[in-house]
Amino acid sequence: MNYNFVKFESRNAKTEDRITVTKSQSIGLPTKFFNDNNIKDFKFAVLFYDKSANAIGIEFTNDENEKNGFSIVKSDNYGGNIVSRSFFKAHNIDTQKYHNRYNWKTYEQENAGKLFVIELDNPKLENN
Repeated sequence: MNYNFVKFESRNAKTEDRITVTKSQSIGLPTKFFNDNNIKDFKFAVLFYDKSANAIGIEFTNDENEKNGFSIVKSDNYGGNIVSRSFFKAHNIDTQKYHNRYNWKTYEQENAGKLFVIELDNPKLENN
């Protein structure tokens, strides 16, 4: 019998897929999420907020003319993060209360495209 083994090279790598809201008013994008969704190919994130659902939508883009885009800070060890203090302050979102890891789903937003959505009152949201 012939085998086609592939060497496991992710020892000690984080396999977390959930998007994180941090106490320091950032959105964390763990390595698994970052790689699975090719976030490395994007420079910016545009953030959306649905007050009635208390949900955040994230659109990833390379559009340098998007004046509301936040830079994606990329890391070799973690994936990336979006420093978004102004977003959280503008929407009165208390990151001390909502810091957590959130399951996410995708949603097609008219005039924006694909958003990755987290619901702040429902961290265990079912993935689609």
